[in-house]
Amino acid sequence: MAEPEMWLRGAVPDVPALFQPVAHSLLQCLEEVRETLPAVPPNEIWARRGDSAAVGYHVRHAIGSLDRLLTYARGEPLSAEQLATMRAESDASLAPRTAGELMVAFERAVHGALEQVKGTTDSSAFAHRAVGRELLPSTVMGLLFHAAEHTQRHVGQMTTLVRVAGSL
Repeated sequence: MAEPEMWLRGAVPDVPALFQPVAHSLLQCLEEVRETLPAVPPNEIWARRGDSAAVGYHVRHAIGSLDRLLTYARGEPLSAEQLATMRAESDASLAPRTAGELMVAFERAVHGALEQVKGTTDSSAFAHRAVGRELLPSTVMGLLFHAAEHTQRHVGQMTTLVRVAGSL
């Protein structure tokens, strides 16, 4: 019998109660990437189906957007490197590009995110944070929750594309 989804496995150690849903979501994404990505043949990682983005793009975008959203949650602006990475997310010639490289980079991104979540206090949850060039208003909690749901959205798209391609 398969294990239940992450949110049904109990509290994630050292994560404040308020942020347990963020940790559960990110860990669920990690589990799904580990289950799905190795089944994708190398020639399918960057293949596009119709107007859909490639599997590799969805993983790379999840990695990059997680990094950017966590940067905003810390109250920091994006670096020139982060902006360049964002512009290059769909470039199949750049690393990480293989299933193995993408998986390692995704694991690193999720583990880094979890460390930041563990260090986030309940008292900072509603602290104001500015997002993007327009400095749109958000909060630490808003950014962490959006980071989790945005990551989950792209992992879901990756999984769907893999199923459509018949790799699973």
